[in-house]
Amino acid sequence: MHLLTTATSTDEAARKATIAVLPVGSFEQHGDHLPLITDTVVACLIAKGIAETYNLRLLPPMTISCSHEHEGFAGTVSISASTVMTMINDIRTSLARSGVERLVIVNGHGGNHVLANVTQEANVSGPRVVLYPQGDDWVAARTSAGLESTWGGDMHGGEIETSIMLHAYPDLVRDSYRTADHEARDRPELLVTGLRGYTETGIIGSPSLATPAKGRAVLESLTALFADHLKVLDH
Repeated sequence: MHLLTTATSTDEAARKATIAVLPVGSFEQHGDHLPLITDTVVACLIAKGIAETYNLRLLPPMTISCSHEHEGFAGTVSISASTVMTMINDIRTSLARSGVERLVIVNGHGGNHVLANVTQEANVSGPRVVLYPQGDDWVAARTSAGLESTWGGDMHGGEIETSIMLHAYPDLVRDSYRTADHEARDRPELLVTGLRGYTETGIIGSPSLATPAKGRAVLESLTALFADHLKVLDH
């Protein structure tokens, strides 16, 4: 499983990249059919795609983040939002010492709200950090890939995540995805109750609709869509 960069110091010296890409995943439940590392896998796949396409420096992933809404399910591990912020700021400071002053944060977990604050704060004096993908990017990628479910309805462990995993690491997907659909479109108290308030299995979405072809198309679309975000950093 090639989720970590294998570049050497001399590789990076030759690359001379001035922008780094940091995948941020999580270690949280994804029902019975997907592993706890799903969000990290997704973030790494997106990050690798854009790093290779646009010749950026790929960093290893942050594998544990803010998954507090999932802590009612076995296996989930979280760290605080303040720790996530500190880690990213420390990474940015270290990169800057080597001349890499711009960063792309590739977020694979929707519960990492703190990343928006990190990004806003970093850009006060000018473009330095991009958070990717944004909601519009996910919607566009879903449309391009022909997904049948909606962004709001397919929240966790559903069609899009299962499709990406079926494409990249099918051996990590259990056949139970075929019967794991669960609908909970209205989630007004999610921040209070966590996912336990809306699902007993941990799934909200339609994994039964997933296919490897959809997963491949989603990743290809996200790689192409990143070009517009890169322009902002290069401005």
